[in-house]
Amino acid sequence: MTEKLSILCVFNQRGKYRIIKEAVKEESPEECLLRTAGIRENNLSLSWRSRGILTLVKGEMPTEYVFLFSAQDSESIEEEESTATASWEKADEILNKTAGEEEKICFRLLMDEGPFFSLKVILDRRNILRRASLNGKSLELFDILREDGSVSGIVRERGVAHLDGSLHPTSHIWIVRRNRKNGWDLLLQKRSLRKDSNPGCYDISSAGHVAAGDAYLPAALRELEEELGIRAEEKDLHLAGMRKAYFEDVFYGKPFRDYEISAVYIYDRPVDEKKLILQESEVERVKWMDFKECCREVKEGSMKNCIYMDELEIVGKYLDIWDEEDEGYDPKRRKKSIL
Repeated sequence: MTEKLSILCVFNQRGKYRIIKEAVKEESPEECLLRTAGIRENNLSLSWRSRGILTLVKGEMPTEYVFLFSAQDSESIEEEESTATASWEKADEILNKTAGEEEKICFRLLMDEGPFFSLKVILDRRNILRRASLNGKSLELFDILREDGSVSGIVRERGVAHLDGSLHPTSHIWIVRRNRKNGWDLLLQKRSLRKDSNPGCYDISSAGHVAAGDAYLPAALRELEEELGIRAEEKDLHLAGMRKAYFEDVFYGKPFRDYEISAVYIYDRPVDEKKLILQESEVERVKWMDFKECCREVKEGSMKNCIYMDELEIVGKYLDIWDEEDEGYDPKRRKKSIL
C-alpha cells in the first residue's frame, strides 16, 4: 500500500478559528499549505508554524501522514471579516462540525502554542476511535453517552470531551467510617496541583473516568488501587446512587466543560490513612472529616473543594444521616443533577 500525505492547518484570530486540510501533491507540506491557503510566498503578514505530525491508521486503508500547522494571516483575516461570507468560527462550532475524532484531537492540540508533537490515531473500519497516543504516551478515551446513560457508540479523547462537554461515565468512591459522635467520617483527598481541573481542592475519596469499553464497577476498583493503594473486591463497594452533573470553568486559561454520569459507591472497610499509598500525580494528601462538618464547609465555601451537595446527599441518605439542615448548594457552580 502507498502511504498518503496531507496537511492540516488551524488558523486562529482572536478566539475564532478556521481549519484547512489538503492532500500533498508532488510538493513539500509547506508548499501545500501556501497553495491551499492561497498565500503568496512573500506575504509577510502570514505567521505560521510547523506544529507536529499525525500518523493516521484507519481500518484497511493506507496509513496517512498528516503534517500539522497553526497559522495566522492578519491581512486576509481582516479582509474576510469585512465580508458577509466570513468563515471564522468559535472553538465549539469547529468541534461540532468536525466529524473525525482525529481532527478534533488535532484541533485541541493546535489551539495551544505548545512544542512540536507526534500524534498517532487508530480508527476501525467504522471510523470509531480505538487508540490515540501523544509522543508515544496513550491518551485516555471515553465512551460518549446518550442522555439516558446508554452508550452512543462514539469514542472520544479525554481532552476533547472536556473541551466540548460530551457526556461520559465516571466512578466515585466515598470511603467512610463510624466516628465518636455517633456519626460518620468521610475520607477526603486533596487533589494534586498538577491536575488539569480543580488543582489543590478537596474532593471525593477516589474518583476516575470509565475508560472506553470498561464499566463503572471495574473502573472504581482500579481507581481505588491507583490513587490510594487500596485493593478492594467488588463485594466491598456498595452502590449508593447514580448522578448526572455538569460543571464549567476555566483552568490555565482554557475552557473546561465536565458533563458526566457518575456511579457513586460507598467503601466502609477499615482504612488507615497513614498506610495509604498515594498517587502523587493525582493526590497530594488525605484527611478524615465528619460528614456534617463537611456538608457545612461545602455550603459555606470555607474549604477549598470541588464537592457537590447533591452528591453528599446521595451519600448521606445511604448512611441514613441526611436531614433538611444538610441541604444547600453553592450558587457559584453551574451544575445539574438529574438521576
